[in-house]
Amino acid sequence: MLGVVATAIWGPGAKKNGGIDPQLPTAAPISNGVSSSPAAAANTSATTATAPGVSSATTSASAPIAPIAIHANATPTTTVATSQKFFARLPSGTTAPVNPATLGSLDSGKYKYQIQFSPISAGFSRIVFSDFWNDAVSAQESLRHQEALVRKETNVPALPGDSFRYELQTVQTLDGWQVPLFSARGVEIDGSTVSLYGSVWAERSPGVFETEVVDENGNVVLRVIRQFTLAENSYELNLQQSVQNVSPDAHIVRWIQYGPGDLSIDQGGMMDIRRFQFGYLYNAQRDPTRANVVVHGAMFERADALGKITAGTPQLWPQPDQKAQGFELSWYGTTNRYFALAVHALFAPPKDNSKIMNAVESVFALADTNPATQTVVCELRSATTQVAPGATARFDMGVYAGPLNPKVLEVVEPFKALRMDGLIQYLMGGCCSFCTFAWLANLIMIMLTFLHDYVVFDWAIAIMVLVMVVRFFLHPVTKRSQISMTKVTRGMASIKPELEALQKRYPGDTKKLQAEQMRLYREKGINPVGCVGGMLPTFLQTPIWIALYAVLYFAFALRQQPAFFGLFQNFGGWQFLGDLSAADHFIRFPAPLIKWPFEFASINLIPILMGGLFFLQQKYMTPPPNASMTPEQLQQQKIMKWMTVVLFPIMLYNAPSGLNLYIMTSTIIGIFEGKRIRAQMDKMDFTPKPRDPAKQDRIGRFYEKAMERARNKREPQKRFKDRE
Repeated sequence: MLGVVATAIWGPGAKKNGGIDPQLPTAAPISNGVSSSPAAAANTSATTATAPGVSSATTSASAPIAPIAIHANATPTTTVATSQKFFARLPSGTTAPVNPATLGSLDSGKYKYQIQFSPISAGFSRIVFSDFWNDAVSAQESLRHQEALVRKETNVPALPGDSFRYELQTVQTLDGWQVPLFSARGVEIDGSTVSLYGSVWAERSPGVFETEVVDENGNVVLRVIRQFTLAENSYELNLQQSVQNVSPDAHIVRWIQYGPGDLSIDQGGMMDIRRFQFGYLYNAQRDPTRANVVVHGAMFERADALGKITAGTPQLWPQPDQKAQGFELSWYGTTNRYFALAVHALFAPPKDNSKIMNAVESVFALADTNPATQTVVCELRSATTQVAPGATARFDMGVYAGPLNPKVLEVVEPFKALRMDGLIQYLMGGCCSFCTFAWLANLIMIMLTFLHDYVVFDWAIAIMVLVMVVRFFLHPVTKRSQISMTKVTRGMASIKPELEALQKRYPGDTKKLQAEQMRLYREKGINPVGCVGGMLPTFLQTPIWIALYAVLYFAFALRQQPAFFGLFQNFGGWQFLGDLSAADHFIRFPAPLIKWPFEFASINLIPILMGGLFFLQQKYMTPPPNASMTPEQLQQQKIMKWMTVVLFPIMLYNAPSGLNLYIMTSTIIGIFEGKRIRAQMDKMDFTPKPRDPAKQDRIGRFYEKAMERARNKREPQKRFKDRE
């Protein structure tokens, strides 16, 4: 169990080998007076700039365009061009917005979040939630404020400052260059790519932006409009994008923009669990209805995405096998521990009833070359489409920015119809991913939610009741395991003098010694590997423990939830067990005393109590040493016991208190369970009873055959060495 949890917590994380592949163009400003150095870029006042790293040559549809961006300190340009034939510019008679208007608000009674737009490329600079906070203290203050308003109290507590609100994602950077969220990357016209990045967008109204693409003679060729619409009390954002051909000629167009990339790292998490996930449809031959969105087999851990970038294969969708089978994208999203940012098909029957996201054909990943500030930015590209004179091509999509909450993604449309609950993954990273069975984790979450919503109405108590339920069903397995190990231990102790006599009788004849030992085991009715059989039920429980761990770590419902109805917070705002998704904070320091190799910012009580409980558990549940063990083996067993008692609390010191509460409750129940089982075993007769060799158990026969094969394999090698 110690090794399993250690691997789950400290397993493989994000690789530090990301960055833009050397074969790809890099993000560096070039030409037209824009210096390549950040310092010079900060002082430039150029009015035009060629998109860095992008030539006027035809761009391959199978490779990402190099990220183009304006340095954080650079003066915004008015025109950005990446080809000699077409250019982007502000529409006539307009100016670029300095402080674009916002969408939504921070009034949680009206909107779920507020969007602040960037003056660059019609993208976002911030997405700030109105009803989620960075820490439990702020969340509790907000709750008291809302309750006071409902009760119409005269002294209403003030809301925390806006700086304490949870921010889903800010402007991303690539090697020091800004990449606003969902910013327009460019538009490909007849194989040439025109950059739409920079201050080439006019703000027509809040959330509505427009730019023009002109030819070398200044004639308008394309008119591009982006419109963001946010509904009240909804996490759904509608993004309408149109490219109108106002020239007398037809053009082949491809839309390119930035999409969901790295989200903010959870402040209270022990692991960096950020993922890139896809929902897709099978081809028409396999699924004629095209109504079933598939949510498995298309996910990248962040470390895997960085690995693909480093390997020079940055395309995340579609993979070669997905493309060969004709799969089509329905949604794409990125997640952290509790939140998601995703783009999806405009499924809104009867007007829009397709689950295919036509605006996105492929997704590429790009990363900062500096491992210390490495950010993964994703680029979305549409398929090419021919636009006739006067016609308009549309690249509309829906955007979900919100929590990984089953009560939203499994219930609210269109997320329910698009199976966007697939974004919720109760899945540990590293080598424990394979044994975190999704169906088991989902079942556990259903049980936990039922206990909270209908039985005990408190998450901490629900966790403790869940422990009791799990231990109840596993009791027969636990009992059988302990009885099996005790039986072998006592049996081996009873024949220890006879084993020692055999060792003295055949000191140099290994084959004869092993044969006589097996004969003795059969005569006494002892299975020498019975302890392995006793441990087998414990190994079978491992997926349950990992699934429980994953559920309690990732469950959004436990985020910033206090234990025991907020009992301890009534004592002057004491934050002990004030957030089940963070450490218990029995005594919190003003500033961390230690930051490396792990953060020591508070005295956490539950891990310390667990150390004492583990000691008692070792005393009452661990079977006595095997009589056949050598002094060295006994010493090793003793060291392992103390390592469990000491290392386990250290590893879980900063773990979420909900997890530690579960483990501590399970340990307490295990101690009493162990005492009861030992009392029952004291009344049992463990005297070895001889039995017919033909009736040996399966493990014993397997062991004997394995020993025989080993002897037969060693015998020829021994004879060869003797001849030498």
